[in-house]
Amino acid sequence: GICEQLLAAEQSTYHNTLLALRGFCSLHTQDHPRALQDFQRVIEHDSPHPNSCIKALCGRGLIRISGGSNYLTALDYITACQLKLEETIFTIKSYVPWNQRGLLLKVLQEEGQMMLQKKRYPAGSSVCFQRKQTGLRTFPTLKVFCFVGFFPSRDAPGVFQLASLLVELDSSDEASRILCADALYQMGCGEEAHKMLSLALSRNPQRAPVLARLALLQLKRGFVYDGNQLLKRVISIGDSSCLLPILDIFQDEDRKLLQSHCRWRALAILKGKQEAAAIKEAIAHLSFAILAAGGYAEDCLLTRARCYGRLGQMKTAIFDFNAVLKEDPRNVQALSGRGLVHLALRQQKEAVQDLILALKVEAGAVIPAILSLKPEAQGLVTGWLLQHGRAALTELVATKELPGGETLGDLLTMAKALTKICKAAQPHIFYTDVLMANGEHQEALKHLQEAFGPCPAEDSARARLAVLQLQSRNVAEAAAPLSALARRDEKDLAFLLNFVDTKQQQHLAQAAAQQGKVLMRGHHHEKALGYHSLAVLASRDSPRYLRRRAACLTQLREFQRALTDMEKVIQGHGCNSPKTRAGDHCCQGFLLLALAQEEAAVQHYMEALQLDEPLALGTITNCPGRESLTKTFHKVAQNNFEKQRYEEAWKITEYGLKIDKSSELQKLKARLKREASSCSIH
Repeated sequence: GICEQLLAAEQSTYHNTLLALRGFCSLHTQDHPRALQDFQRVIEHDSPHPNSCIKALCGRGLIRISGGSNYLTALDYITACQLKLEETIFTIKSYVPWNQRGLLLKVLQEEGQMMLQKKRYPAGSSVCFQRKQTGLRTFPTLKVFCFVGFFPSRDAPGVFQLASLLVELDSSDEASRILCADALYQMGCGEEAHKMLSLALSRNPQRAPVLARLALLQLKRGFVYDGNQLLKRVISIGDSSCLLPILDIFQDEDRKLLQSHCRWRALAILKGKQEAAAIKEAIAHLSFAILAAGGYAEDCLLTRARCYGRLGQMKTAIFDFNAVLKEDPRNVQALSGRGLVHLALRQQKEAVQDLILALKVEAGAVIPAILSLKPEAQGLVTGWLLQHGRAALTELVATKELPGGETLGDLLTMAKALTKICKAAQPHIFYTDVLMANGEHQEALKHLQEAFGPCPAEDSARARLAVLQLQSRNVAEAAAPLSALARRDEKDLAFLLNFVDTKQQQHLAQAAAQQGKVLMRGHHHEKALGYHSLAVLASRDSPRYLRRRAACLTQLREFQRALTDMEKVIQGHGCNSPKTRAGDHCCQGFLLLALAQEEAAVQHYMEALQLDEPLALGTITNCPGRESLTKTFHKVAQNNFEKQRYEEAWKITEYGLKIDKSSELQKLKARLKREASSCSIH
């Protein structure tokens, strides 16, 4: 009302002042559009009155908060402060209600911080855009403020005045003092910033944001000891996150200074005691260095990952290794480090995958890392790598293709590395096999003789030497070491025979079978078994050699293995004569009897009698004997009779009587006739 009357008067004295006052009246009554109109008229007046402009800027800033334009609010208050700080303080205290003042201060703090952190509009924003947003004319008094808020050199002084305003409004607010110190730092006033932070620290000695800023300022001034002590206090508080906003404020050279200092300090700690407390302190310094580098510092991440590993924090260690590998997938230290962490977690597949990748990149860097492990861990990782390599090589030899995109070159690299890691026989055997698979026979022979000597004692080595020298030596001589391997490891021999051509394998099978036969006659069944196994493998499961091995196994009372061989023989029956097949069924029947599988044995004997009765009866007479087998027939027939399987019982009885006219079988036959009554069962 009063403002309306005065503005309506003919005299225009205090016109801008009255507009500003009316604007605040409208603002307090929530009439924001009218208030904004009045404030704009004051700001855009051709002959602005500074105090009135300050009031209008403060009022417009409040309206912009309600509209969500916090950045423009900050610009208005920076402009007001640059016009006259004391008048801006007076305006806020006099015209801004208490219930809005807290929000205003918080908004100004946050926007000031973001201006210093360069998180606002890019420096390329146009002058026209600035004028449109601020609504200021370029008259002499306000001309300098048209471009506020965009260039770092102009941000800091404005934010400093804004922070000074906030400190004056609430001298106990620490965030405002920190904002003031940050602005001073960016203005190049390091000493003044240091004084302000020291004053803040005296009021609250445990504030990490203050300690961290002071630490960097002390390092910048060359006071390394003081900087270290301050960083230790930050570490003891445990709030490393306070560095994140600071690093956006600090200049590049100061961030690099902090990074190099923290890295140096961590390495110095790690050179000393290896206690958990020291490692944790080193981790904290490394974390500061990584943050100072912008979140990625390869050497610091690798060192921190190893520290986490020492503390048993394996998953955290993997996280750091992953961060390095995301930037550099072929980083050998990260690959081997992560592989060893997976080893500690007993994650075989992941450990092997990482270590193989690392070996492919640079084996010379991985071998020392594995050798530095305890013997138990070394043995475990060597075993896993050998297991993977052996499986891959076996598949290659069988299918001529390697799984998982691996190449023979990869296997060669891994095998060669294993010979340097482990002095046992198996890595050298594996390396020899990979060389043979790669067609490097002379190199394989050379390595084998260097590792085991000209006359190896190890069966696996002797067998490989025999294969490599097969072209220049007698086949019978080669059969001896190969038969020794057959007794110990048939799978290994089967793999090794892939490197012997078909013709040589045929000669090997014949020579081995002949020698096995000789040894059988001399009752040297153990040795004979090796030769017979060699004959079976070299001939690709020839029925003739399977029968001989089954006979040898029977002599050694290994009935189950003999049975397996005879099953293969019988499964291959096709164009064999009835006599041959009858003999095989008799052999199978005998083995089943030895394993107490009487019903199955009887079935095979009946099959033999059906195929060639004279041969079957002759075989039965020799072993197991007619009387003994007849008792088995009677037992099985009786069992079928009791289960009312009369037809099967009758059949078994009939065949049993062909073997021997047993009175028990004859009685059972009579009972079967009676049970059948008038039904014909034959």
